[in-house]
Amino acid sequence: MLVLLALLALIGWGATLWTEFLWYDSVGFRRVLTTRLLTQAGLWVVAAVLTATVIWSGLWLAWRHRPVYAPSTPEQAALDRYRTALDPVRRLVFVAVPVLLGAFTGTAAASQWQTVLLFLNRQPFGTKDPHFGLDVGFFVFSLPFWQMLVSFATLVLGLTLVAALLTHYIYGGLQLQGGPRSSRTTTAARVHIATIIAVLLLVRAGGYWLERYALSMSQHARITGMTYTDVHAVLPTRGILAAAALLCAVFFLSTIWTRTWRLPLISLAGLLVVALLLGGVYPSLVQSLRVLPSEAQLEVPYIDRAIDSTLAAYGLEKLEKIDYKAETEAEPGQLRSDAATVPGIRIVDPQVVSPTFRQLQGVRNYYQFGDALDVDRYEVKGEMVDTVIAVRELNLDGVPAGQRNWVNDHTVYTHGFGVVAAYGNQRTPEGEPRFFESNIPPKGALGEYEPRIYFGEHSPLYSIVGAPEGATPRELDYPVSGQETGEVSNTYAGTGGVPIGTLAHRLAYAIKYRQVEILLSDSVNEQSLLLDHRGPRERVKRVAPWLRLDGNPYPAVVDGRVQWIVDGYTVSSRYPYSQMEELGEVTLDSLQQADNVRSIGQGRVNYIRNSVKATVDAFDGSVNLYAWDEDDPLLKAWSQAFDGTVRPISDISGELMGHLRYPEDLFKVQREVLSRYHVVDAGSFFTGQDFWAVSEDPTVEQETKPDIPPYYLSIAMPEQQSPTFSLTTTYIPAGSERQNLTGYLAVDADAGSDGGGRRDDYGQLRMLVLPRDTTVRGPGQFQNEVNSSNETSDAFDVTLSQFLNLNRQQGSQVKLGNLLTLPVGDGLLYVEPVYVQSQGGSSYPLQRVVVVAFGNDLAWSDTLDGALDELFGGDSGATAGDAGSKGEPSTGGTGGTAGEQPGTGADEDALAGAVDDIQEAYAEGQKALESGDWDAYGKAQDRLQQAIQRAVDASPGGGSVTLPGDGSGGGADDASQTTAP
Repeated sequence: MLVLLALLALIGWGATLWTEFLWYDSVGFRRVLTTRLLTQAGLWVVAAVLTATVIWSGLWLAWRHRPVYAPSTPEQAALDRYRTALDPVRRLVFVAVPVLLGAFTGTAAASQWQTVLLFLNRQPFGTKDPHFGLDVGFFVFSLPFWQMLVSFATLVLGLTLVAALLTHYIYGGLQLQGGPRSSRTTTAARVHIATIIAVLLLVRAGGYWLERYALSMSQHARITGMTYTDVHAVLPTRGILAAAALLCAVFFLSTIWTRTWRLPLISLAGLLVVALLLGGVYPSLVQSLRVLPSEAQLEVPYIDRAIDSTLAAYGLEKLEKIDYKAETEAEPGQLRSDAATVPGIRIVDPQVVSPTFRQLQGVRNYYQFGDALDVDRYEVKGEMVDTVIAVRELNLDGVPAGQRNWVNDHTVYTHGFGVVAAYGNQRTPEGEPRFFESNIPPKGALGEYEPRIYFGEHSPLYSIVGAPEGATPRELDYPVSGQETGEVSNTYAGTGGVPIGTLAHRLAYAIKYRQVEILLSDSVNEQSLLLDHRGPRERVKRVAPWLRLDGNPYPAVVDGRVQWIVDGYTVSSRYPYSQMEELGEVTLDSLQQADNVRSIGQGRVNYIRNSVKATVDAFDGSVNLYAWDEDDPLLKAWSQAFDGTVRPISDISGELMGHLRYPEDLFKVQREVLSRYHVVDAGSFFTGQDFWAVSEDPTVEQETKPDIPPYYLSIAMPEQQSPTFSLTTTYIPAGSERQNLTGYLAVDADAGSDGGGRRDDYGQLRMLVLPRDTTVRGPGQFQNEVNSSNETSDAFDVTLSQFLNLNRQQGSQVKLGNLLTLPVGDGLLYVEPVYVQSQGGSSYPLQRVVVVAFGNDLAWSDTLDGALDELFGGDSGATAGDAGSKGEPSTGGTGGTAGEQPGTGADEDALAGAVDDIQEAYAEGQKALESGDWDAYGKAQDRLQQAIQRAVDASPGGGSVTLPGDGSGGGADDASQTTAP
């Protein structure tokens, strides 16, 4: 039975390994797999063989030089039974024990493959550490490797010592009782054991010496790196301990000639005392008696080192700090100088409107959008606009239960279809987003592109696609152009995936996924391709295992394809004197509550670079890695280790460059570091009175509120001539009950330029520092004011608090949108959209009001324009542009392209006929829905869409066509319960 289980396990492992090779071949990154496996295998073999050899030699030498006659003592008489039991299987034990221990250490060594590859491909940083004068590359690349060797040698020698002691003891070379101490070990045993301990002490001496350099990464309450006590007490003692360990090793070797353990044992005890006194007591005394009375003065040079190193390690040296005396009085016309910025204020919250996208643009229940949509920028009608964009992905849970089976799940429902894009600064009169790219087939401002989404954040585990030429298509699909509407079938024509037409390949994948249907189904043919590992982050992680990946990939329509863009980071925890941060904690915010936003991962780091921009093609799954920070030594090392896998930045097309942006997780790390390290004066840093904290997200309805996410906005910071697509965040005092605003941080996030290259200002960090004598409400204070505000609006007959409470009490759900902060009007403006979602499973959030605040003043209205005008005395001096959408047609549902207004002079007869057709198609659809006839229901929906389009074409400008339904918003398959132009 055990043999059978082992054989099955071996077959499963072999099938998995083979499919790994097939997958890496399919994406063109086989070198990554072979390099990693060969490195791991080499380390395993070297470590295992070396461990087994050393331990075996310890066992064999102890047995080989055993006494011919064991001493006649009661102790040895008791051991006779063990010797008798061991002798028949001694050879097996002497082989099995080293082999098992070798396999254990080999596995541990193989896990260090990245450390070894970095050492073999190490690069200089060109920067020296402030104490030892060594290149930072020594600490990042070399020191971890040497520490790994010391740990490995210590483990192997420790196991060898234990094995030798046991063998000598069992066979009489070592006695614990009886006779003088000098006669308790034979000469052979004494020489053998003393030699092993001496070598172990030599290794320990090397470890003490390396610990001197590791002090540069030691973590303290205020800083990372060496403090006064470390430099003047700990550092010298490490050198003394290294010398003491060497001396102790010499004393152990001396037993070969002195034939006594007295001197080495005394030296070993002395080493332990020295380690205790010099390694622990002495530094404590220095800290207590010398440092604490004058700590503020003595720590200044070390704080300076930490500040300089931290800013360099996190890419913050070029931070531009601006003292910003924010105005707090709202005056008429105050936004006139920011007239170019105000129209770009994004009032559509990508975290709230996903259900709205799903209801209006889901089309079918088996399509879905992620919980958190993405923000990008596109050129629409000659202007760049901030955009909320989402991919219409496949959702197998939305397939009717009666249609769920292996064939449908893996060969029919295989892909999503198209992207949906909405203006970030506009909404319809009903409170829905205004789409400029929508519908199936795709229609809008993005032009023609391949809409089929085979690789995405919600793709199934695997799909089998492809068929011989002339075979009947089986994949559920839609036409991509023309007047034809409704579902059609399609055959995958891409190059992605692994060919599984052969019996061997089918068998391998059947074993891997434990599904015999792959082997037996007639749906699998000689042209079939298997698509797996389909998530963008997963695909990039597999081809670049040395990268940390941003938790929020985003889609972009580039060169006629939908590309997922993934930001990759190189990180290290070995940069001397740089502040250590817990990566998973500092990147955690309220955005990670969405199902499509992941954590960057755990671990402590003190160096990070956005070194790689990666793309994953949503149609064929192809992965491209582009070097983004070509000066990063870690990127250079990994590019050398995996030669040919990272393409140069010059290979990035101009269109792709226009959609690259400053990554969120990097900005989160940097903003956390700057909450303390914006203080560059060592004395002020020591007191910590000017430290800040990232604002909590007050819009989250939970007791413990996570950090507010950074927001992409088009803003103009002081001294900037025009708005720039930026990533922004706010600060409040650290550890204070006062939650007023103390700082504002923004980074130029737009990488693209007119020339197709990277913009010079990309990545420029700018920080507004508010003076202490100016009180500007923080996000939490603003939200408290919103919840209790008695401000009225010209658009409503109630106060803001009454409006919120009434909607909550009537069974509706009030959802607070993203709280945006913008530096405009020589002050700071808060903007928060508010959504209301009615009861019912088919309802979705609709934006009803916008709340704004400037200084101590707050206003609200049904539009941003209206709210700004009320805030600034009837005339803000700038136009946001959303007030112009009042009375304009909705672009939700299955209507035409957003932004296109119906013509005047409509044909009333045609409009009336279209409305009649809508009523008839709706009634047929409801009847089919009640009877469960999905085929008839789909046909009725197709006729409904065509009738709606005719109504759109015939409707007059500014009018709307209200469709049948309850007005609460239709389901994903119920286009009749929407409002179309």
